[in-house]
Amino acid sequence: TEIYTLSLHDALPIYKMNKLTKSRLTLLAVFALFAIPLIAAFVIRGSGWHPAETKNTGTLVDPPRDIKPVEAKTSDGSTFAWKDPQFHWTLVMLPGANCAAKCVERIDEALRMRITLGRNSERLRVAYIGPKQADEFFSQRAPLANLSDPSNAFADYRARNDDSLALALVDPQGLLMMRYPDGYSAQGLRSDITKVIY
Repeated sequence: TEIYTLSLHDALPIYKMNKLTKSRLTLLAVFALFAIPLIAAFVIRGSGWHPAETKNTGTLVDPPRDIKPVEAKTSDGSTFAWKDPQFHWTLVMLPGANCAAKCVERIDEALRMRITLGRNSERLRVAYIGPKQADEFFSQRAPLANLSDPSNAFADYRARNDDSLALALVDPQGLLMMRYPDGYSAQGLRSDITKVIY
């Protein structure tokens, strides 16, 4: 019986080959770690699937309505520019024929929501177009702007119910993008606004 012995010199190429194979496998594993999620994202995107969290709570105005020509006036008579070069969105509060306790409560709720945006709250202007309110109403709710709508451009978006509130969201280019009819979700409103101003 012949006995074969493997010297260190003979074993060295096998050791090197195993080390090289191990390095290649490690490189392939790292590549797969980054490539697989990327490929999965492309497949999901291509299928048109979207998670529920990305859906808007408000109703999308499709196509967006250009309201730059709408002449809104502030209480001091100056023109309110819908297109804002400082990249401000505008949340327009649109009560129905009457704005009493429940409507005012919803306005205050929307103003509190704005405060929770922190430093980004400055990127959201708030405006009121509706039944006449006392000057104190607006001074207590600064920076809520008191606007008039002589052309009735927002008539179709007003709250339908008495003592109720509807909202409209205008982008910095002066395009009406979203509307929120009576009974909108305050949490959903905040979620939508967070997506556009952050």
